[in-house]
Order: sequence, then structure tokens, then C-alpha cells
Amino acid sequence: MMTMVKIRGFCLGRMRAMTMILLTLIVPLLAVLHYIFHVPALATFAVGGVAVAVLAEWMRRATEHIATRTGPAIGGLLTVSFGSAAELILALFVVASGNGDIVRAQITGSILGTSLLGLGLAALVGGFSRERQAFSREKAGLLSTLFLLVVVAILLPAVFDHADVARGASIATRRISEQALSIGVSIVLLLLYAGNLIFTLVTHRDVFAGAQEPSSGKSWSLTRSLAVLIAATVAVAFCAELVSGALQDAAATLGLPLLFVGVIPLALVGTAADLFAAVSFARKDRMNLVMSICVGSSIQVGLVVAPLLVLISWAMGMPLSLVFPSMLDLFAIAGAAFIVRSIAADGETNWFEGLVLVGVYVLFAVAFFFVAPVR
Repeated sequence: MMTMVKIRGFCLGRMRAMTMILLTLIVPLLAVLHYIFHVPALATFAVGGVAVAVLAEWMRRATEHIATRTGPAIGGLLTVSFGSAAELILALFVVASGNGDIVRAQITGSILGTSLLGLGLAALVGGFSRERQAFSREKAGLLSTLFLLVVVAILLPAVFDHADVARGASIATRRISEQALSIGVSIVLLLLYAGNLIFTLVTHRDVFAGAQEPSSGKSWSLTRSLAVLIAATVAVAFCAELVSGALQDAAATLGLPLLFVGVIPLALVGTAADLFAAVSFARKDRMNLVMSICVGSSIQVGLVVAPLLVLISWAMGMPLSLVFPSMLDLFAIAGAAFIVRSIAADGETNWFEGLVLVGVYVLFAVAFFFVAPVR
């Protein structure tokens, strides 16, 4: 019986590996379609989006294998550095194209996509064959607290901006103030996340042991892992440039608002790897990993990706503030944090809670389709 299980696991692993290799061929396909056949922007955006999602999965796998070779401390740092690298690279190219509001919408969409859609799909799929699925309340409690910190940090610049409007500050004064505040908030967030790393990887390692993804199948060598990570990162940069360049024309072709494109399809491109991983682990009843992936990814976007975007864009001479284009962004992120905290409170999930999370995500998606940016 055990032999059959091992054979089945080996075959499934080989099938997944072959599928990933075949999907990776979409990267040269994108180059051929864009530079030789000059396909419309919509095709470039669609194919490029799939390519970025596939490459993000390769980066996730390579980082996982490096972590198994280097230990939890260095592995944790690599996870921070490359866990959301695809999202960061894609967002930087969108910033460079002058679409700051779309980048802020992408930040919102990434947080909603992992915390609501990712966790919801995981609980829904995992709950079909089980009455309930349990996870560590202590770990979930820390994640929920950090998620609330993200909400406070994102609300602060918006509240400050509205106060400036109320006292009649000029647009130029408001822009200078909100940029200075955004830089200050970003530095504090990065320092807090560094403290979180020390807490989870050094001082309280025993509490958070097992939160890392277990390696499946044969572990890659360090050389192979680094080669895959570097190649995938370079390929993501190539694809991200094409996707960002096709963004506005693709949205116009479909008749979609740019903010909606940023919140839904563009954000899902960067978070697709996390969504698939979360659903896969939920089917195996590994809900601690699911919580770490879904809520942890949302936190990483708020505490690492968004601050880095602010600081790097400022260095590029194209400053990006944390004042979001609509109040719906703030309401959606705050609502997601509240719902996740409520679900995490009892230390278990079921399929109906998953359905609720997915339903809330769909409601926000519909709302973003009709909302217009107000600055």
C-alpha cells in the first residue's frame, strides 16, 4: 500500500514539474507574439500576465529550496526578499509608466486577493471533505495583529490628506506633505517588519516552527535553486515591462476602468502562485501553512512591497504616495482585516466561511468596477 502511495506521489510530482516546464514556454511565446507578430495590446497583456504568474511560482519554489539548504534565518530573509518580488517588479514598471493610481489599486487588489480570495478558496476546497479545519490561534492572532497594523498605516496618509483639504491647503502643499508622510510611514513599516522577522525567526522560533512549507520531492541543489531564482527574476522583469506597456490599451479594448484592472487582473497576476499554493495545502489539511501564505502575503504587501514602492519610486524621481485614489480602497482593506480577524479568532475554518470570504471578494470586485478615482 505504501509503495503505491509513493508511486502515485512520484507520478503526480513529475506531472506537476512537466506542467510547469511547459507553461514556462509561454515566456518565449510572449516575445515572439510581441516583437515578431506585433499582436494587439490585449493579447500581450493576457499572455504576459500568465507568464508573470508562472515565473512567480518558479521564484517561490526556488526560494523554498534555498531555504531548506540555508536554514530558517536566511531562508526567512530570502522569503521576504523574493516572496513578493514578482508583484514588486510588475508594480515598479507600472510606476515607471506613470500610472501611480493603478499601482495603489494593485496593492489593494493583492491584499484582497490573498486574504479574501486565497483564504476563501482554500477554506472552501479544504472544507468540502472535512467538517472543519483547525490552525494555530496564536500564529493566526499575530498575523491578524500585523494585518491591522497595515490598515492603520494605509489609513494614516489618507486621513492626513483629508485634513489638508479641510484646512484649504494648496495642491502643491498637499503633494509635498503626503509624500513626506508616505516616506516616513514606509520607513517605520519596514522597521516593524524587520522586528517581526526577529520575533518569528530568532526569539520565538519554537512557537513558529513548522510555519515554513515542507519540501516536496527531491530537494534542488543550491546552485540550481539560485540559477532558477535569478533566471525567473530577469524573465519577470522582461514580461512586466511588456504587461505595463500594454495595460492602458488592453483596458480600453475591454472597456474596463483602469482601477478595476489594477485591483483584479493585475493584482491576481502577482498573487496567483500564492493562491494555488494555499488551495493545494488546504486539500492536505495544512491550514497553518494556508494562514501563513494568505494572511502573511497580505501583510508582506502592506509592510514590505508598498513601502519599497514608495521609497524606490521616490529615488526614481517618480514619487508614489500612500494616499489611495478612492475611499473604497481603504474600506476594502479595513474590511478584509476585520473579516480575517473574526475568522481567525476561533482557530478553525469550514467551507461556508470560505464561501463568505469569496463572496466578499466578489462584492468588492463589483464595487471597484463602478468606482471612479477621487483625489
